[in-house]
Amino acid sequence: MPLESLRLCAVSVDLDEIPNYHAIHGLPAPQSPGATAVHDVALDRLDALAERAGLPLTLFAVGASLSREQSAQSLRRMADHGHEIANHSLDHFYDLTRRTADEMRRQIEHGADVIERAVGRRPIGFRSPGYVITDELMDVLIASGHKYDSSVFPCPAYFATKAAKLTMIAVRGRRSRSVQDHPRVLLSPTRPYRPGKPYYRQGDLPLIELPVQVTRGARLPYIGTTLTLSGSRTASLLTKMVLGEPVINLELHGMDVLDSRDGLQALIGHQPDVDIDHGRKVNVLEGVFAQIRKSGYRFVTLQQAATEVERALSSQP
Repeated sequence: MPLESLRLCAVSVDLDEIPNYHAIHGLPAPQSPGATAVHDVALDRLDALAERAGLPLTLFAVGASLSREQSAQSLRRMADHGHEIANHSLDHFYDLTRRTADEMRRQIEHGADVIERAVGRRPIGFRSPGYVITDELMDVLIASGHKYDSSVFPCPAYFATKAAKLTMIAVRGRRSRSVQDHPRVLLSPTRPYRPGKPYYRQGDLPLIELPVQVTRGARLPYIGTTLTLSGSRTASLLTKMVLGEPVINLELHGMDVLDSRDGLQALIGHQPDVDIDHGRKVNVLEGVFAQIRKSGYRFVTLQQAATEVERALSSQP
């Protein structure tokens, strides 16, 4: 079956804990109880959402978060419920691609080790913190046994917005830990592909790249933050702009089912979606899932999507 004939939708969730959001905005480290809201609150909401919608999730876990036993237990419960657990590195360093090859290797391999101890299965998928990927990091992924990556985000609007946000934080005298990607990422394919060297070109590396979703045409971001900030009507319009793609790779964050009442008051005025009631966010996402399913898509994990994409690419001349 050619790639164009696929109709798959994978919903993934980056489990960045609340200190990562404080690091983005250059804020002091958060205090309890909200500091672990992603594992303590969001995972249960995501599990319930996935059950109602009848779909599996792919959860990108940060190894360091699992040193806390309650967080490890929450993730293990999600794995037991049939959700895929993938690798989001050991420490979620936003500047991972700027570190040495040895440190990149440690972050990826030790992250996988911790996840395997927590859930009993070694992850084969990876997403880089902040979506930033390089050829060097791709080589480390292949050497460490990962079968797919989902870091490439070829979205001009996201790229420009992130640059403006980092500038604004700096002007206000704070230091963000986030880093800007290289503009060459915008040259990447928007559909799943087998990368080459450089990574933003198609090639023959033994790994599948599943880009984070953008719309056709303007390549607007089709991610949880955009959808929940937009509201149901605009989310539906954006969904129409991705229907027909062989794979819809809808990326969420734990924040997409949280709000300020979950102990996140310190993020008010910094993180725009924290002011939106989590129930409204969930309603938007449920509407999107229903619209995608009605259009004939089958919901799968990213691992399943990578397997079917690899088979489709291998069948092409």
